[in-house]
Amino acid sequence: MRDTARRALVASAIFVGVVALALALWKLKLLIALVFFGFVIAAAMRPGVELLHRFRIPRAAAVLLHYAALLGLIALVLYFVVPTAQTQISEAVPTSRSELNRATQRSTGIKHKILQGIQKRLKKLPSAGKAFDTGLQVGFRAFEILIGIFFVFASAAYWIFERDRAERVVLSLLPRPRRKVVRDTWNLIDLKLGAFVRGQLVLVGLVATVLSLAFWAIGLPFWLLVGVFAGIVELVPVVGPLAAGAVAVGVGLTESWQLALVAALVVLVVRLLEDYVVIPKVLGDAVGLTPLTVLFSVAAVTFLFGGFAVILAIPFVAVLATIIDVIVFNKNPADEDVPTVLFPAKEAES
Repeated sequence: MRDTARRALVASAIFVGVVALALALWKLKLLIALVFFGFVIAAAMRPGVELLHRFRIPRAAAVLLHYAALLGLIALVLYFVVPTAQTQISEAVPTSRSELNRATQRSTGIKHKILQGIQKRLKKLPSAGKAFDTGLQVGFRAFEILIGIFFVFASAAYWIFERDRAERVVLSLLPRPRRKVVRDTWNLIDLKLGAFVRGQLVLVGLVATVLSLAFWAIGLPFWLLVGVFAGIVELVPVVGPLAAGAVAVGVGLTESWQLALVAALVVLVVRLLEDYVVIPKVLGDAVGLTPLTVLFSVAAVTFLFGGFAVILAIPFVAVLATIIDVIVFNKNPADEDVPTVLFPAKEAES
C-alpha cells in the first residue's frame, strides 16, 4: 500500500508539474516567440560575424557593424522612398475638407466610394478627449513594439556569443554516441535558418524594386508605395503575396478596370518568376517544406502566437521538420545540403 501510494504521489506530482510547465510556457508564448526571433536573426548574422572575426575583428564589433549596416540600409531606402511617397500622397490625397468635397464630386466609380467613405469617417471623428486617450494608447503600444524590437536584437547579439557554450552544455548531457548527430543537427538547423532569412531579405528587395518599376511603367497611382508594400509583405508567407495583389488591383480600380487588370497581370507574372526562377536559385530547398505544410504552419502559428508571429511560421516548422527527418527517418544531418545565400555554408559552420 505504501509503494502504491508513493507511486501515485510521484505520478500526480509529475502530472501537476507538466501541466504547470505547459501553462507557464503558454503564458510566456510572446517571450518565447521573441527569443526564437532573436535566434533566427543570429543564425542569419553568424556567417558574417565569423567572416569578420577571421580578419581579427572582435565578434562584438562585428555584430555592431551588422546592425549599423542594417540601419544604414533602412535610412538609405527611406531617403529615396519618402520624398517620392510624400509627393504622390500630396498630389492624390485632399488636404482639406473643401478639396475633399471637390475631389468627391469629380470622381467616379470606386474612387468616388472611397472618398465618400473618408467624408463619413471625418464626420465621426472622436472628441478631443477621446482622441487624446487614443493617442496615448497608440503611444504606449508603439513603445511596447520598440521594446520588443530591442529585445529581439539584443537576444540575437547575446546568442551569437552564447550559442557555442550552450551547445557544449547540451552535448555534455548526452551519451557520446549521440553527440555528433545532435551537433550536426544543431548546425544544420542554424544553416537553414540563416539561409532562409538572408534569402527572404534578398526577395524583399528584389520584389519591391521590380514591382515598383513595373507599376511606374503602367502608370499605376502610388506606384512606389504599392511596390514597397508588396516587397515588405513578402515576409508574410501565403497571405503577403495575396495582399500585395489585392492592393495593386484596388489602386488600379481607382483609375479604370483595364489598369487594375494590367496591375494584376504584373503581380502574377512577377510571382510566377519568383516561384519558378528566383526562389529555386536563391533559396533552393533551404527549408524543405511543401506548400500545404507552409499553409498549415502559417495558420497554426498565427492561431497559437498571434498575427505578429506569422513571419516565424516557416522557420519554426523548418526546425521541427529537420528534427523529425533526423529522428524518424534517420537522415544524416551532415549529408544535407544548404543553399549558399550570400555566404557559403562551410563558412557558416566555422
